[in-house]
Formats: sequence, C-alpha cells, structure tokens
Amino acid sequence: MPGGASLLACDWGTTNLRAWTLAEDGAVLRHQEFPLGVGRLQPGEAAARFGGEVRPAMGAEGLPAILCGMIGSNLGWTVVPYDRCPTSLEDLARALHAVAPDIRIVPGVSCPGVTGASDVMRGEETQILGWVSMDPARAAGRHLICHPGTHAKWALVEDGRLVRFATAMTGELFAVLRKHSVLRTDDEPGDEAAFAEGVEAAGEGDALSTRLFSARGRIVADGKPAGTAADYLSGLLIGAEVAGTPALLGVDPGAPVQLIGDLGLCRWYRKALSLRGVSSEVCDGEEAALAGLAALHGRTA
Repeated sequence: MPGGASLLACDWGTTNLRAWTLAEDGAVLRHQEFPLGVGRLQPGEAAARFGGEVRPAMGAEGLPAILCGMIGSNLGWTVVPYDRCPTSLEDLARALHAVAPDIRIVPGVSCPGVTGASDVMRGEETQILGWVSMDPARAAGRHLICHPGTHAKWALVEDGRLVRFATAMTGELFAVLRKHSVLRTDDEPGDEAAFAEGVEAAGEGDALSTRLFSARGRIVADGKPAGTAADYLSGLLIGAEVAGTPALLGVDPGAPVQLIGDLGLCRWYRKALSLRGVSSEVCDGEEAALAGLAALHGRTA
C-alpha cells in the first residue's frame, strides 16, 4: 500500500466529490474536493472519472474504496437498492454494493414516510451513523438528529440504530421562494434580528403557506427594510421545520437535538432551536462522513 495508505473514502454528492486517503490507523493522508458531482456527469462517466482523475490525484491506485452519497442513485455510477430502517453500521456494511472488486458503494436508506409513502436518503445515513461511531456512549439511548441541507433530514437513532427519519424540503423551498415567487429577493441572509423575527412568526409550524405571506406584508405595509426579507423568510421556514418535525417522529418538541452538517447552516438551525428553548450540539458533517466511511471499512476488512 502506498505510504501506509489503506483506504480511499469518498462522499460523492450531486454537486461535488469529497475524497480522503486514509492510513491504517485512520489518519487522513490526503484530502481533496473534486467538481465531479453526479449532477454534472454523463451516464456511464463516473467509473472513468473515478479511475482516471480521483484515484491518481489521491495517490490511491490499488486501494480499496468506499463511496457514499448520490453516486449510488440513478444519476450516479449504478443504482444501489435502499437498505430499510431500522439499520446500523453493521447492516450497511453487509449491504455494501461492489461495482468493482475493490470499489463498494454504501446503500441509501428508506423508511415509511409521514404520509405513508416512503422517505429516502443517500449519504446522510453514513454521516448519522458515523456520528454514532465517534463516541461509544452514542450507541446507547435515544438521539434526535437533524442534518440541515437542501432536503433536511430529521432522524431518530435508538441504541445505535437508525430507526426512522423524515425529510423537510426547507432549503429548496427557500431557494425557490426567494428566486421565483412574489417573495423574491436578491439580498443574502445575515441579519440575525430579522431571522429571529421569522422564527417567532413560524409559530408551531402550522399553516405555513399562510404564515409565509407575512414576508411580503411586513415589507410593503409595515415598513420593514426590504434587505431583511431573505433573513425573515429563512427564519420562518427553519422555524416551522424545527417546531413541527420532531413530533412527526414521535419526539417531544423540547428534546435536545444533535445537528450534523455544514457548520454555517447548522449555526442558523442552532439559533432557531435556541429561540425555542431547545438545546443542541453541532458536529461537522465532513468529520461525520469520514468517521462513517472508516467505520464501514473496519466492519468489512
């Protein structure tokens, strides 16, 4: 193995690919991001780009590789069937899908959704269970986890197993409303007071379509600065999400929340939770993904 390296770990999403070359003791020998998200690839292109660009850049020729994320979807390398909740790291390790003798893809996870139709995730399961693997104490008891993003995932983990989750399209709603609706604005979020105003306006997350129109009324009739529209809208959407989603999983809305994901986005979720009197802790999503990929490799080595 080159330089003591033992694994090429990749989180391959829609917009980019994050890769790590790991030593036998788990130390990161090399880390790089590639603009090779599956949304940018042509059908059948993933294998060639991985072998011709990613492996050489990472000094990882000949290493076993584990990939998670949308690379296992119909946009990626191949469609990997979803594992079904409840699931654990051991279950996911058994369900790894080999696309070559030394390349395996982590399956996504599905569960019955809040409407009865299935809910799905790809990539977040590796971060959620990676978070569990980072501290032995997390493998016991019940934990409510929120993974903010374009499609935020709220997950219930019990005794180290992912038992149920729900998806909130908050990030996508925010993008669509601020670009293609009567609430459109080009201002970038950053006003904490306006964000807090939006969280308060979200109430308990009910009647969201009615509450959303207040984002217009406060500007055109109440004299609020137009530059605060994006922050208010963000606060209202995130506020409604954090207020209403835990109950869909059978969790008390006041239960502490573990936030896993982009640290900048987690900061706003943490603020919204705090305004509701809910405690939270933050874990960097990249660290959680790496921990999950390494843990899966350890269970198959």
